Amino acid sequence: MSSVVNPTSSGLERDARRIHDDKPLSPGSIAIGVVIGRMSEFFDFFVYGLGSILVFPKLIFPFAPNPVAATLLSFAIFPLAFIARPVGSLVFMWIDRNYGRGTKLTIALVILGGSTASIAFLPGFETIGFWAVALLALFRLGQGFALGGAWDGLASLLNLNAPPNHRGWYAMIPQLGAPIGFALASIIFCYFVANLSEEDFLSWGWRYPFFVAFAINVVALFARLRIVGSKEFGAAMDAQELQARPVFEMLSKHAVDVVLGAFVPLASFAMFHLVTIFPLSWVILNGGQSAARFLLVQVAGAAVGVVGIVVSGLIADRIGRRNELMLGATLIAIFSFSAPFLLDAGGAGQDAYILIGFAVLGLTFGQASGAVSSRFTQYYRYTGAALTSDLAWLVGAAFAPLVALGLATSFGIVFIGGYLISGAICTLVALSLTKALDQN
Repeated sequence: MSSVVNPTSSGLERDARRIHDDKPLSPGSIAIGVVIGRMSEFFDFFVYGLGSILVFPKLIFPFAPNPVAATLLSFAIFPLAFIARPVGSLVFMWIDRNYGRGTKLTIALVILGGSTASIAFLPGFETIGFWAVALLALFRLGQGFALGGAWDGLASLLNLNAPPNHRGWYAMIPQLGAPIGFALASIIFCYFVANLSEEDFLSWGWRYPFFVAFAINVVALFARLRIVGSKEFGAAMDAQELQARPVFEMLSKHAVDVVLGAFVPLASFAMFHLVTIFPLSWVILNGGQSAARFLLVQVAGAAVGVVGIVVSGLIADRIGRRNELMLGATLIAIFSFSAPFLLDAGGAGQDAYILIGFAVLGLTFGQASGAVSSRFTQYYRYTGAALTSDLAWLVGAAFAPLVALGLATSFGIVFIGGYLISGAICTLVALSLTKALDQN
């Protein structure tokens, strides 16, 4: 058993709680902090994701024989962040146990923002050759490593403050950060794509969204530290509900729960990049409409996704989270039959693909995160939820753009429907297994 130097938090955090002892945080204040934190994380990742389509194939991989090959090479770097994320969780859990949650978050978000901002200074292949590929991979690994440390437990704190009959509503609030972060990244890229020549965009315009990421991470850091310094957070830490535990110790008790938890949101996470990253690459490579216009359509889709996430909370509170997730997986399976034909039907079909896809994504993604966190005992819930989230994103989303584009270009667009339906089947099976285990 590992010794814990600071059993609840660092001295600075305890001092902050004494200062704010007469200023209790409302659930609304916690919710705002959670959304800002999640939005900043997703903004970093979506800025990179959009850059992997609009910039890197031409800037970093001009040696590829054709645009499709260049985009596939760019997408091959994309999963590195998700591979590094569990490693980051291991390292930052140790920092959390020994130096406190505030120290962990500060280091993690500085690395996350710094890795993203560093990409803005990246020279192209024509300047430094294959070192450009190596540096891009290094900074992508840095993003994922840091994201492993950005797990703050604030969503769990929000859940702890939720009324028993509104768990679904409070569970969907952190998920709002994803479409908001995506919309913001898309708007910024759209502005530069629409107003600059291709030469200027590839020379300097694309770099600005990566600079913005660092500023957003600073804002998010202060929003999170305010909550970490609250007496509500301190009480949860003292009650051992948000403490970091050694990962392998947790796995010795909850390995089955971690595996099931990684597969429960698979349908939603597979769908995630198939309405955000992959369709933009398909439109650019195969036509139908301009990149700038399609980015605006995706912003509209993100707004639809926000509505879907909110509705998921209402539905989950009526029929239960497991049933809502099964409903969402079924909708994804149904959507998978029409998705390839919509995406290959020109501008109108592509617009329908995005709007319908985001609506379905919102209904599923709204309850996907931490879907089986209740299976973890209170003592291991924080660590268990963090590692489960890492593995769920790795299995469900990391390779989605690469696999989808590879299948679509090699065997036909219809194969992305098969990819989606396989994710839906995995989710339905995992949910059925968790139900069976709960009944034993």
